[in-house]
Amino acid sequence: MATQPRSARPWYRALQTIHLWIGLILCLPLAVLGITGAILVFEHELEDLFSAPTARTMAVGEPQSVAAILDAAKANAPQGLAPGMVFLPDAAGEPASVRLMAPGRSGPGGGGATMLVDPVSLAVLKTSKPGGGGLMRQIFMLHANLLIPDRNGRDVVGWLGVAMLVLGVSGLVLWWPRPDRWKEAFRVKRGARGVRLHRELHGAVGIWTLAIFVVVSFTGVYITFPQTLNSVVAMASPTRDLRAAVKVEPVRGAEPAGPDQAVALALAAVPDGRVRTVGLPARPDQAYRITLARPDARPGAPAVTAFVDPWTARVVEVRDPRSYSAGETFVAWQRPLHAGQGLGWLWKVLVFLSGVLPPLFAVTGTAMWYLKRRNRRAKDAERAAARATV
Repeated sequence: MATQPRSARPWYRALQTIHLWIGLILCLPLAVLGITGAILVFEHELEDLFSAPTARTMAVGEPQSVAAILDAAKANAPQGLAPGMVFLPDAAGEPASVRLMAPGRSGPGGGGATMLVDPVSLAVLKTSKPGGGGLMRQIFMLHANLLIPDRNGRDVVGWLGVAMLVLGVSGLVLWWPRPDRWKEAFRVKRGARGVRLHRELHGAVGIWTLAIFVVVSFTGVYITFPQTLNSVVAMASPTRDLRAAVKVEPVRGAEPAGPDQAVALALAAVPDGRVRTVGLPARPDQAYRITLARPDARPGAPAVTAFVDPWTARVVEVRDPRSYSAGETFVAWQRPLHAGQGLGWLWKVLVFLSGVLPPLFAVTGTAMWYLKRRNRRAKDAERAAARATV
């Protein structure tokens, strides 16, 4: 008894149908996510290339304190906004970036702005419009929530990430070649045309890039639904919510520690660290959140986070990647992996190229469907014509 070809089996045909229609229906939003994600991989490089502040506009000398930078930002902040976090420059000749937000808010939402400050002269170099403006901001919002307001947009993007994972896994099953066709399955045959060209391009590019495609898709889903996936990770390994703030007890009548004192305490707790960001307490019951990078850490890799109680002037918690559990390490790496950070330039380029994949798959997949459909209709017309002449 002859073995039924895999392509004729009901489960295979059902999987083909699922893969096809998910790809056809969602090809445009998935292509948008891919293209915007590829651009955002080089967001900082593009901003440096096109933004106004350059080394020629920066003062030369010793950088001033964090408190001085924050005071300069506060004095020049738009009405209703105040400094919430400062990002210190990586090297001399670069500006400090101060995130401005409405008082009481600790997140990036809610109509904030960004101010670039010369850390030497304390001159304000640039202030974005409240609520965020500029081309890169719009690209980010398109990637993060498809310009759909509130949480609904993020949820839509998260489920599109799930669709990408379904396409990746189903594509692997559909691509899986017969034992005698393995070599051909990894390449595009020279001279291929029409349906065959698009099918081989779709399959070969897909299998060579499957790992990076799945990693970037999964990390995007995690970023959208962190609580849900954290609970799953916690089943296998103890995992804290690394994004959570540390609560402190306000002391009535006491003067809270300033940002410079908080930075000094954090550096005392992590002597080999270099301060990267200083997050100010948004409420009296919150601690300073200070991130520090060690000398051997690659840019974008998970950093050490020190929480400083402003009322007792002491470090109350240090979250150090060196002491993370396996689950916490997994969680901490999700955002850097998605953004192309933490693993050097090769990973950055691979993540950039992964953004080109959804448009490529959309074109080749749609072309296969259209050409097959056209060829099928042509054959049906030929058969009908042949029957009519009988």
